[in-house]
Amino acid sequence: MEKIFKLKEHGTTVKTEVIAGITTFLTMAYILAVNPNILGSVMNRSGVFVATALASALATFIMAFLANYPIALSAGLGLNAYFAYTVCLGELASEGTNAFTIALTAVFCEGIIFIILSIFKAREAIINSIPANLKNGISAGIGLFVAYIGLQGANIVTFTHGDDGSTTIGLGNFATPQVALALIGFLLIVILSAYDIKGSVLIGILATWVLAMVAEKIGWYQVDVTAGVFSVFPDFSQGLQLSGLADTAFKFNFGWVASHLIQFLAIVFAFLYVDLFDTVGTVVGVADKAGLLDEEGNVPGVGKILMADAIGTVAGACLGTSTITSFVESSAGVAAGGRTGLTAFTTGVLFLVALFLSPVFLAIPSFATSPALIYVGMLMVSSAKKIEFNGDVADTVGAYLAMLMMPLTYSIATGIMFAILAWVIVKVAEGKAKDVSPVMWVIWCLFALRIVALVTNFQ
Repeated sequence: MEKIFKLKEHGTTVKTEVIAGITTFLTMAYILAVNPNILGSVMNRSGVFVATALASALATFIMAFLANYPIALSAGLGLNAYFAYTVCLGELASEGTNAFTIALTAVFCEGIIFIILSIFKAREAIINSIPANLKNGISAGIGLFVAYIGLQGANIVTFTHGDDGSTTIGLGNFATPQVALALIGFLLIVILSAYDIKGSVLIGILATWVLAMVAEKIGWYQVDVTAGVFSVFPDFSQGLQLSGLADTAFKFNFGWVASHLIQFLAIVFAFLYVDLFDTVGTVVGVADKAGLLDEEGNVPGVGKILMADAIGTVAGACLGTSTITSFVESSAGVAAGGRTGLTAFTTGVLFLVALFLSPVFLAIPSFATSPALIYVGMLMVSSAKKIEFNGDVADTVGAYLAMLMMPLTYSIATGIMFAILAWVIVKVAEGKAKDVSPVMWVIWCLFALRIVALVTNFQ
């Protein structure tokens, strides 16, 4: 373990790394339920589950051994919804049951492009060209975003949709077990951390789950499948459904691509855009919180991290799932002490185990993992202390917009877009255009094109 992962060099131990890996897995295990539900609207649901577990394990193993970073990967949220609803049921609705094969082909091509970009260090140049102040803002913004996800998952923050199309954000009902137990779990993690107890995040997740089981037994937590409230006890009655992979693996449609090239390229670009900047934000945020950035604020060995991400996307497309990307929930493992690839390796092993013990992992409710996300968000927001608010105004506004827009737009990529667009414009207005590197100019132009596309869609 020491030879492979350099544990002493990173000031960690096997026990700490394993606990961190388990913590990361538990905070992102929901994807094994969510991804099949989303992609299941256009594909074989059991096949998507197997593909998701296998692709996540493979990509995370590559991250562990190639990059030696505590980052886990799986099917990206948002990208899977775009895959199913926008592409398959929207743009390609006329293709019927063949739509998913075209979308998988687009994901496959996206992965190949990312491998090429990683070989030529284009993605690495993007990450290292982002100013330190913006990186701190991105890390803090991701913290707010992660906490926001946790608050939603426990219904602590609720959304009410009006008849006029408006949405009102409010406070959840504290009398419900979801809200009450999530808050208890969060306080438990905080108190255990105050006493410097190892594995406090993992203990908080498991304790909240156990309390949920008690709540279900005494009738406080009431199961209502039609309302999306499921039992927190594992259910093995359906057995293991692994044969569905035959309906999703290697289902490409290059014939359609040849006759619809322009439309296909537009779909590929959309996948590229979101995946690229989601990954950039996640890598910077997690590496910063793990103390892995160098003196110049760059991510050492970032090329290997991005290569693992790219290979994972190709593998996922071959197996039959949407884009595989670095998961921001990896920050939960970092908060538990994870510093090396052993954390990622542990998470990858659990993805394989999940194939055979899926009812156990899928029984953990979102409100049991929410306390971990809220706590991790608190830790990541501390990066805001590094932002120089009294320095260059362009750096300040860039960092501010990254923090502001990520949680409010529910997108890491969108937060980075606003930050970089504003940063470049203000730099030019200040007469400091020479401070904008060629890479940042290219990124700015891509984001400007994205804004034009969004304006066109709204009209």
